[in-house]
Amino acid sequence: MEPRVKKTWKQVDGVLLLDKSLGMSSNDALQKARRLFSAAKGGHTGTLDPLATGLLPLCFGEATKFSADLLDADKTYEAELKLGVVTDSGDAEGAVIATAAVNVRESDIFPVLQALTGNILQVPPMHSALKRDGRPLYELARQGIVVEREARPVTIHSIELLEFAGDRLRISVSCSKGTYIRVLAADIGAALGCGAHLTALRRTRVGDLVLDGALTLAQIDAIEEGARTACLRPVDALLQSLPRLDVAGEAEQRFRHGNPVDLPTGFAGKIRVYADDVLIGVGEPGSGGRLWPKRLVQLAL
Repeated sequence: MEPRVKKTWKQVDGVLLLDKSLGMSSNDALQKARRLFSAAKGGHTGTLDPLATGLLPLCFGEATKFSADLLDADKTYEAELKLGVVTDSGDAEGAVIATAAVNVRESDIFPVLQALTGNILQVPPMHSALKRDGRPLYELARQGIVVEREARPVTIHSIELLEFAGDRLRISVSCSKGTYIRVLAADIGAALGCGAHLTALRRTRVGDLVLDGALTLAQIDAIEEGARTACLRPVDALLQSLPRLDVAGEAEQRFRHGNPVDLPTGFAGKIRVYADDVLIGVGEPGSGGRLWPKRLVQLAL
């Protein structure tokens, strides 16, 4: 038996737009991607359920410093609903708890989608990762325990009808963080008078990042290992919505060492800072009308 070769990890900096496959948890996807790139450090920008596919931005190395910036980002999903069947989990994994005849016309759907657009309240499902007394709700749900959940405000920016055929409905949803599409599916079914559950979910956008150009793990695995880093987006791929400030000379050295620099007029909020066209960190306006470093970047040479 040949001795097992110990994995050699290295500093890899960048953002991978992964097209996550069905049935895989976000953490499993992250760990498999880390091994493909031999990346010493990695993180994701928010989980995607095993039953969902699509865009899962992964961060390696210095990019992990900015992964939290996408947690608050808006998302877009394509969702498929089955009308006339309600499950206890709101998706296809749950047990059927109610059925009804489907007498729905396409003209009935548009006012329902319109009514659910905007600022709404959602009650998180029991089959979710939210915790109660330190335990995920889905653990309680598997034991048949139901606890009261407080409705939370979310924003549905738009719902577009993509396809309607009999008892199948496909929609595109653009929404705020914290939105449960399975709850939205149940609400749509209830409003149509027949019930519904979510049968498929695919994420197509996170913030400014889109699914176009994302790669599956199989596609990455098929690339020669030394060429895989070409698949990565730069560290600042997560920061494109922030205003940009370029510094040089003394200002560059001050910022790199964690000291504030003069802030030109017209800047507000978080600011990405560059020197010689390379990201060196993110700052925020602070006391004295100056820009204070919040996160600094040390890229591998």
